[in-house]
Amino acid sequence: MQNPDNPGTTIALIGGSGKMGRWLAQFLKQENYNIVLADINQERLKAVADELGLRGSTNIGAVKEASIVILSVNIDSVEEVVREISPFIQPEHIVLDITSIKKKPVDLMHKHLNTNQVLGTHPVFGPGARDLANQNFVLTPTNQNEATLARKVQSFLEKRGARVSLMSPEQHDEMMAVVLGPAHFISIVAADTMATINKLPQMKAIGGSTYRVLTTLVESVISEDPELYATLQMHLPALVEIESLFQTNTAKWAALVKNQDKPGFKTNMIDLKRKFAENNSNFGQAYENMYKIMEWL
Repeated sequence: MQNPDNPGTTIALIGGSGKMGRWLAQFLKQENYNIVLADINQERLKAVADELGLRGSTNIGAVKEASIVILSVNIDSVEEVVREISPFIQPEHIVLDITSIKKKPVDLMHKHLNTNQVLGTHPVFGPGARDLANQNFVLTPTNQNEATLARKVQSFLEKRGARVSLMSPEQHDEMMAVVLGPAHFISIVAADTMATINKLPQMKAIGGSTYRVLTTLVESVISEDPELYATLQMHLPALVEIESLFQTNTAKWAALVKNQDKPGFKTNMIDLKRKFAENNSNFGQAYENMYKIMEWL
């Protein structure tokens, strides 16, 4: 098996002119890999390749040149891309995908690609990250061959400061339904509420620390690609049930306010504090951490 931690290796980065594709291209170029970019949008591909000093190609052309193939495409495009490149994937190819959902792309790679060196991966951060230091990364091997490859990828990532977790594709998607789904959903609904109130300039002018941190989260979500966020909301398992629970809890807390039930509000908030503190030894530092975030804004 080829070692992915081997500078000089040629990597085909399909979807390389997207935001995360660009980030990976820059990062891997700095690591002295030979990068060939491919993308369905040829005009954008040429602009990105010229900007980064890399070569652009078609999906098939890039695969023919490379020993490692990275799929940085939307989840709804994975099957089309995998089918397109499948006749040109050799048993010695390593194929990774970086979509935010793992079960579907891993199944498609297993079904269509003539190599047992595939691996579902998920960089749980966005293209605004400066490097891999302290960033979370998930790898989802499903058999012994993939586990061997995952250990090599894990070693590569951890040497560069990333925090790596290994789990099955199914476990990953279940966790992302909790980790990503509600945070995105809450941010979008909060943005909709703020926009409906229609006093954004005034709120910004007088907003305190909590408001500024909240709007930073909100704007970081709604300023990104709607296609990505819509796809995650449609594909993450059990997300409808989780968001229904959020709506139920929203109604519960709104009722406490409407009914002026101050004791009930306090009791529920104390219970939440207890639950969060049980699993977080640094729980009491959250307020201080918020002000550290403020210093970065």
